[in-house]
Amino acid sequence: MQKRPGEPSALTPPAPARGSAPVRRARTVGVGRAHAKTILLGEHAVVYGAPALALPVPQLAATASAGWSAPGPHGAGEVSLTMTGSPSRPVATQASDGLRRLAAEFRTVMNISRDVHLEVILDCAIPPGRGLGSSAACARAVVLALADLFGRDLSDQQAFDLVQSAENVAHGRASGVDATAVGARGPLLFQQGRSQELPLGCEGLFIVADSGEVGRTKDAVAVLRAGFQQHPGTQQRFTDRAAHLTGQGARALTAGTLEQLGPLLTQYHHLLHDARLSTPRIDALVQAALAAGSLGAKITGGGLGGCMLALTPSEQASAVTQQLHAAGAVQTWVLPLKTRTDHSTPRP
Repeated sequence: MQKRPGEPSALTPPAPARGSAPVRRARTVGVGRAHAKTILLGEHAVVYGAPALALPVPQLAATASAGWSAPGPHGAGEVSLTMTGSPSRPVATQASDGLRRLAAEFRTVMNISRDVHLEVILDCAIPPGRGLGSSAACARAVVLALADLFGRDLSDQQAFDLVQSAENVAHGRASGVDATAVGARGPLLFQQGRSQELPLGCEGLFIVADSGEVGRTKDAVAVLRAGFQQHPGTQQRFTDRAAHLTGQGARALTAGTLEQLGPLLTQYHHLLHDARLSTPRIDALVQAALAAGSLGAKITGGGLGGCMLALTPSEQASAVTQQLHAAGAVQTWVLPLKTRTDHSTPRP
């Protein structure tokens, strides 16, 4: 059928509905990108007010493309989401539901017409359920892609609020560290909603190893909460110890004293192990890294599976990586401390 003059095509940005904000510089396609993160110190305690220390992992990224699409069978206002790669079906379904709600909230916050149909394609190289911030990175990538598509300039706070809303759906009571760290350019100290990027005072590297076990942050939070309820006083002791280790770790990182930072990581692993948040496989990886020459090693992220990280002198990286694979790691990534990245919100 020949298109009548002036008739919009499927990729033509629609006119704004009455009462909605005009689209200032709408594009055919909007693109957004975010990266993974790893927690050096402060997991779980950050929810109770203690600080957390995180690093971006730019090698692992989530990229979203957003565009206009023809209305589906249920009419206009839909959001179609396609996830590339091969995540497990339950994980993909959960992510799709949350990201569709995120797109709807974006339109509400930015006062955009609900009459338009959107199509989002998400390519995520971050393995889910590994404590690397895959859900937050996907959410941030989608938010930035939609902002790019509609020509909207998101403030850092608006981007954080939208991603944090999605994180609360995915994990329950989210601390906000993931929503912040997946857009950070360097080491990040986070506490009670405030964040500060730290200068690096040293060179070195971390090796992140995937145990192959899928962890669930909600389950780990429930295990920790149950332990606190059964043993009065343990919550305060856990939080105080975590805050002490994280504070010392932040000072060691900025001062460049890796020989002091390493043992702090291992001590934090023992703290999480005693809280029943580690697994035999993670413990084996930690021991393998230490035996091969790492300065310190620990589980990272929510726990009950996922990944561990090891602070390693560069000359020991090959030996540590080999031992981690021999101990059961399914994949590893090397994270130089000098790595920086920038996935800031769109600017005019």
